[in-house]
Amino acid sequence: MPIKADLDAIDWKILRELQDDGRMTNVELSRRVGISAPPCLRRVKRLEDEGIIQRYRALLNAPALGMDVVAFCLVGLNRQSEVDLKAFADRTRGWPIVRSAWMVSGESDFMLHCLAPDLGTFQTFVIEELTSSPNVDTVRTALTIRQVKDDGLVSI
Repeated sequence: MPIKADLDAIDWKILRELQDDGRMTNVELSRRVGISAPPCLRRVKRLEDEGIIQRYRALLNAPALGMDVVAFCLVGLNRQSEVDLKAFADRTRGWPIVRSAWMVSGESDFMLHCLAPDLGTFQTFVIEELTSSPNVDTVRTALTIRQVKDDGLVSI
């Protein structure tokens, strides 16, 4: 698969390091990738400006914050016109329990990654919000047992 961005070996090192630790200083990053700080900062800025680095965020420990239930919902819609798909996608943005959502192919139309404090809260969401939403035909849920892998979203 061709790479869409024009990246050299140093850019790839920068991306690998920042994906692993987005809080490191530019001085530390430049040391790790083997260039001085000013050109390293210019490269990071270019990667940000080009949208390759989209944003930075902290990864929180959900169980420590009382969020003990992780589940996935596969949602099938009655109609799959572009307007209907967009309407459902927009609706997911208003549900705090849904942490990420994907439009998918196959038997379902969307896959939702949900995080809740307890099973009751998740069940209430599924019954009162999700299944009762306009145009929702089917909902299949899967409660997780434990996470077994959590690498960065992009393999570098």
